[in-house]
Amino acid sequence: MTHTPPSRDRIAALVVTHQRLSKLQATVTRLLAEDLDAVVVFDNASTDGTVEWLRGLDEPRLHVIAHDANSGGAGGFDMGLRHVTEHLDPDWVLVSDDDGRPMPGAVAAFRAMDRTPWDAIGAAVLTPDGQVCEMNRPYRNPFWHLPEFLRTLRAGRRGFHLGDDAYAPHAPATPVDMASFVGLFLSRRAIDQGGYPDRRLFIYGDDQLYTLTLRRRGLRIGFAPAVRYEHDTTSIAAGTLRLSPIWKVYYMYRNALLAYRVAAGPWFWPLLPLLVFKWRGIAPRYGDESPAFRRLLRIAICDGLRGRLDRTHPEVIAIASARTPDGDKAGPSG
Repeated sequence: MTHTPPSRDRIAALVVTHQRLSKLQATVTRLLAEDLDAVVVFDNASTDGTVEWLRGLDEPRLHVIAHDANSGGAGGFDMGLRHVTEHLDPDWVLVSDDDGRPMPGAVAAFRAMDRTPWDAIGAAVLTPDGQVCEMNRPYRNPFWHLPEFLRTLRAGRRGFHLGDDAYAPHAPATPVDMASFVGLFLSRRAIDQGGYPDRRLFIYGDDQLYTLTLRRRGLRIGFAPAVRYEHDTTSIAAGTLRLSPIWKVYYMYRNALLAYRVAAGPWFWPLLPLLVFKWRGIAPRYGDESPAFRRLLRIAICDGLRGRLDRTHPEVIAIASARTPDGDKAGPSG
């Protein structure tokens, strides 16, 4: 049977940025070199010349949204996606952080593939030196699939995350339940039925919760190894899984708890003590910052269990810096 090439869908890229002009410059340059119909940059109140540089570019495909406050990645993806769908009306939206950028030909590879089985498609995300970027490795939820659940009992994380063999450039597209917001193509059907990311999450976990929600609503997410992306991240120090700056610990673990609750369903409560024990054991990695890690983790777990999403970013910064006498009582009550 002869494969009919897919029609030329309109694709808009959405990038969320804050205070990382040099990384954004490399990302925007890469995006504008691809076969995209629009590139939208949502700037979270940067003061490093980001908006001035963007507005100085002579590129009709480039659209700049200058937000007046830092809403975090989750806020940027929420408001940015709303703007893109309402004002540009593309068939697909490619979302990414400012340090995630397509490798040459990534969009062409996406256009060439058969997209009909999928409502969202995630790229193969690699580090600049060509290794699989662990923080962006997609997975199949072991609580929804028995084979993955059994493998997870034996192998832990390796039991449900895609293996390196799935990243071979000519490997077939693979169904997944979670894909990160680095090189994720969202169809209009996915956005229309799945809604928008939860801006209250600020950073971390918004992609997990969003894509898990898509799957729970019956939408199909594929991992496409032929579509290659590069993530030039420095948030996690190589080989240590140590978050920097330390305030990110709060969002990582509060939001992870929320994601586990969605993913695990009735298994969440038996799983909770194991998670807490494991996370507390990470503290020594933080050296002199271990007390701040423990303080942030404690409050993150409390807020995650209560579903509290109203703690402000300045409060989190203050807790990390020990400027509040009792961090878990800072700010409005949950």
